[in-house]
Amino acid sequence: MDLKASLGVSASGLRAQSLRMRVIAENLANQDSVAQTPGGNPYRRRVASFAAEVDKATGATEVKVQGIETDKSDFTRVYQPGHPAADKDGYVLKPNVNGLVETADMKAAQRSYEANLNAIEAAKSLTMRTIDLLK
Repeated sequence: MDLKASLGVSASGLRAQSLRMRVIAENLANQDSVAQTPGGNPYRRRVASFAAEVDKATGATEVKVQGIETDKSDFTRVYQPGHPAADKDGYVLKPNVNGLVETADMKAAQRSYEANLNAIEAAKSLTMRTIDLLK
């Protein structure tokens, strides 16, 4: 694999993990939000999905964003009869965001981002060494 292809692969990984971290940050920011109207639905967790795609110019397999989907899992119900968002039975729906899961996902995304940065740095270092040898 040539330098351009390897940099393209790492750059696509950086873009993918950056998007993933933004989606996770949005989930964490909204983990305690509730519906605006009584009995309404609160924030629904979002998940980024990715697919491998071959770049026709370089022949390298890169990461492409397939989409950002909503998690269809159930909301949690909490009994709070005095809450403005409570339904007629006194229950408030809470988002389907688990802070522990989001934190673990964020850590994994950060590690993947760092790995792609290290790969770019290694390619840069090898290129500089090659140029130094050619002098």
